[in-house]
Amino acid sequence: MMEEFTLLRVHNVKKFDNTGEDLEDLISIGTIGLIKAIESFSPNKGTKLATFAARCIENEILMHLRSLKKTRKDVSLHDPIGTDKEGNEITLIDILGTEADDVVDKVQLKIEKSKIYRNLEILDDREKEVVVGRFGLELGGEERTQREIAKELGISRSYVSRIEKRALMKLYHEFYKAKR
Repeated sequence: MMEEFTLLRVHNVKKFDNTGEDLEDLISIGTIGLIKAIESFSPNKGTKLATFAARCIENEILMHLRSLKKTRKDVSLHDPIGTDKEGNEITLIDILGTEADDVVDKVQLKIEKSKIYRNLEILDDREKEVVVGRFGLELGGEERTQREIAKELGISRSYVSRIEKRALMKLYHEFYKAKR
């Protein structure tokens, strides 16, 4: 009888083999589920002990995996951590950096600006105006804030933000399409 439960426990644990968790740990968790099943089993409910135990083992492992998921939050350098005074998202990568990173960032920015410049024709006039102003794409142009562009165009800063976001999504989809 005990051998049957050991096989049941191992069988249930193998369902969770792709989680990346140590199988020995999951077998131990499964043992806890098995003990709970034996302690709480009621034969008059019409369920076999093996069926009930399999469910308890699985539930115990699932509860363990959920608790790990809650405590093991991965942090990405691209996760938002707040907003700047203009309402733009700030990420960890925005505030971290070194001089070598600055050089790489400047080169990357030049490459991205040239890609944007080559694909401006997919934008409508207003979107083009906002993107050109925000990224300083005109000859010798400097990057301007959303507030500066809003004042120049006589619209709200939030509307400039929406236009910019829509335009960048169009450009992103164009870049992505070109990479296929």
